Formats: sequence, C-alpha cells, structure tokens
Amino acid sequence: MGGRVLIVGAGFGGLAAAIRLAARGFEVEVFEKLEAAGGRARAFYRDGFTFDAGPTVITAPFLFDELFGLCGRNRPDHVELVPLDPFYRIFDSAGRCFEMSADAQRVEEQVRRWNPTDVTGYRRLMAQSEDLFERAFLGMADRPFLRFTDMLGIVPDLIRLRAYGSVYDYVASFIRDEFLRFCFSFHPLFIGGNPFKVPAFYALIHHLERRWGVWYARGGMGALVRALVDLARELGVRFRFGAEAAEILVRRKRALGVRLRDGSFHPADHVVSNADVPYTYLQLVRPEHRGLRNSDFRYLRLAAYTISAFIVYFGTSRLYRESPLGHHSIILAAPYRELVHQLFAGRALPRDFALYVHRPTVTDPSVAPPGHETFYVLVPVPHLGARVDWDEVGPALKEAVLSFLEKNYLPDLRRHIVAEQVVDPRYFRDVLNTYLGTGFSLQPLLCQSAWFRPHNRSEDIVNLYFVGAGTHPGAGLPGVLASAKVIDRIIAGKKGC
Repeated sequence: MGGRVLIVGAGFGGLAAAIRLAARGFEVEVFEKLEAAGGRARAFYRDGFTFDAGPTVITAPFLFDELFGLCGRNRPDHVELVPLDPFYRIFDSAGRCFEMSADAQRVEEQVRRWNPTDVTGYRRLMAQSEDLFERAFLGMADRPFLRFTDMLGIVPDLIRLRAYGSVYDYVASFIRDEFLRFCFSFHPLFIGGNPFKVPAFYALIHHLERRWGVWYARGGMGALVRALVDLARELGVRFRFGAEAAEILVRRKRALGVRLRDGSFHPADHVVSNADVPYTYLQLVRPEHRGLRNSDFRYLRLAAYTISAFIVYFGTSRLYRESPLGHHSIILAAPYRELVHQLFAGRALPRDFALYVHRPTVTDPSVAPPGHETFYVLVPVPHLGARVDWDEVGPALKEAVLSFLEKNYLPDLRRHIVAEQVVDPRYFRDVLNTYLGTGFSLQPLLCQSAWFRPHNRSEDIVNLYFVGAGTHPGAGLPGVLASAKVIDRIIAGKKGC
C-alpha cells in the first residue's frame, strides 16, 4: 500500500484520516488554513484561560483509542479522558433540573419524580432505542453508502424500528411530559438538526452515551488535538499551517492535486477534504467537473442546512461553587417547539433562547488561573440565510445572555468577568469556511442521510474523498471519526473501489 495523499483541513476528521492512511503506508501531507490544528475543535487562549472553541462532548472514546492503537500506542499515555457524571444537567424555565447519566435506574427515578406515568414509557423507549443503536450506529456508521443498493439494504430495518419519523415524534410515542420529551429528544440540536424533522434513528445518541459514557479531555479539547497531531507526526505525516487551499485541480475525473492561495501546486494520488462539503464543491472544484448531484443547484437551492451558533466565552475572577450549573448544562428558557421552529425557519432571530453552558473548571481547574472559572455559553441561532445584522444584534444578545445567567445562575457575573470573546455565524463562514456560516454543514434529514448524504468518495472525481460533518455518517465526534474509517476502507480497497 502506498501513494501520496493530500488532506485539506486539520479538524478531527482530517487528523483521523491522516493517521489511518499513514499507518497503511501512504505518504500524507495536511494543509490547514489556520495556524494550528483543530478546525471547529480549535482552542482559544486568553489571559490564562483555555476555551474550547467548538465541540466539548466526547462520546465513543474507543474511536480515539483505535487511532493510537494503529501505531502501538496507548491513548491514556498521551491524553487523559475523564468520565463525567452526570453527563448533563438540563434545566427547565423554572430552574428545575433533570440529570442525565449512564445509571438507568437513577434516570428512571428522576422520570418518576417528574411524571410517574412516564416510567413505563421510559423503559420501553430505552429498550427500543437500543435496537436503533445496534442497527443504525454499529451497523451503518463506518460503512460506505456509495450505491443506492447500499441504502435499500437498511430500509426493512428502518421500517421495523419506526426510524423514518422524527426523533421528537418517536420519543413522544413513549413519553407524555413535554419537558421529559425535550430531555430525550434534544440531542439532534447538538449536531445542528431539528428534533421535529431529524429521523428517529438519531434517538440512538442517548443510548450511545449510556453505552460508552460522556468524557472530557483534561486540558480541554486542544490537548486531544495536540496529541493526535503528535501521533500523526510519529507516523510521518507532514503539516503545513497557514496554507489555505484555493482549488482542487481535476482532469478527466481525477484530482491531480491541490493549488494553495500562494499559487503553489501540490500533486497527489488521492485528495481528502475535511473542509465543509458544500464549500469544497462550490469553491474548490470547478463546475465543469461536477455533475447534478454536486452542482451549484443542489448546494445553493436544494440542500437544507443546519443552524449556526452564537457563543460567548468568558473567564471569571471568582469560583461559583454554589451554582447548580454542572460541567455540561442545558437551559430551556423558552417553549421547545416554538423555539425550534423559529430557529429553522431561518428568517430572523428567535424572540427567546435556549443555552448550552460548558463549565470545564468543575472538572479541570487547570483551564483557568487559580481561583478563576472558564465558561462557554452557546446560543443556537439561524445561519446567515436569515436576515440578522450581527453587528447590531450581537452585542444585545450577549448582554441578554449574561443578564439571564447573572439573574438565575451566576450572581454578580458581569462584575467578575475578566476575559471575554464572542463569535457569531460570521466566524463559521469566514474562519472555518462553512457555507452560510452553518455550525454543522447539511442537516441530518432522512433525505440527507446515508446514500442521500454527500458521499465519502466523490461521485464525480474518483480519487476525491470527504471526511467530517458534511459527509456520511454526519456531525458529532463519533460521526466525524467514523467518516475517516469509511474513507480508509474505501482507499484501502475493501469496499467500493
């Protein structure tokens, strides 16, 4: 096995692909636009505080262990993953809390306290979601869907498991209480999807967390990124940072290599894009080399895109030991259905908001100076297709978020903020090169999943491959890492070559 592979983008998908292919004997070089690896998972450092810029939840840690095992390394020797319990604290608009954990009995007791009539439904939901998990994640996640017949093979199971309806409808068929329905159906929002439209097989995420837990990388996600970069370098992978791709050159349905913004050309036997899939096709591959499936018409007119995010990162000069906020907290401060509808209608900013709060210093004091705390607060917002003037709206939204937290969870907050940074959808468009500034590329709808999702190997260019959130199996760390397993399988000739 051998040949030269160029990878565009050093996010988790690009890093995992580089490690897997280098372990097979390929000569691998990674081009990254930014000055450090990570992509969405990069870190911000300010005044002694470490902020995870993007993903904060680690599930299915064995996918990272596999990467270290490929070169005979033991992952705990390079980066420590800490198990979290509870996984999340979920607060309703009155501040009442539901804790999600791996302990099914503990979760059941909370369901009983919240609404005793939902206990039987909860048990049935857990039993049936296990079947979804076995078929949809274990059976589909690292399998290429390059042919329509690959899709036909899973249809009987999708029908049998009622996986064609939405996650919300699936959960609602077992659970009656509206807040509990939120607790067991919100996970698609973590990957930019609409729980009222995302197919029910994404209900497997809750079971995935129960099976393998929720983890935190000590030192922040940046520590995990650095460990993967070091591992890749051990395998001979070369990195070029500050090297933005300008074009993937194509001749007769084959990628010849990559031209960078500085004008230099780099030939390749295989090109792997960890960039946003719509961005790759719209900006890096000329239209004459693309068919209808990857045309401007598809990505500009037909595709449905995920929401984006408005994120406030701040460090405080005091500890908030009395706060009920955990390591991961989700605060639903608005009617669930109405909020989600406004987010995905994509016309304007919703009147109310929900918050995801990451407070890593609960677990790891090293990411802040002594006696200080690090916070990351994410507000789901529409992508840049909405009519929102972020120069005007951004400062007002930040103040509304801080005021809400100060009033309900973090007393005297603004007086104690000593470091701060804010990003809005323009960051995702301008820095991370996502079309419309989406947070997670294409929505995980049924018509944009498996064979219907952009393929891991281009339908138009035989040696162009994709990893990351926009291709199969989808967004979220397990999906992104599994996409690298898929292209490893394809390039190695195990499937579809």
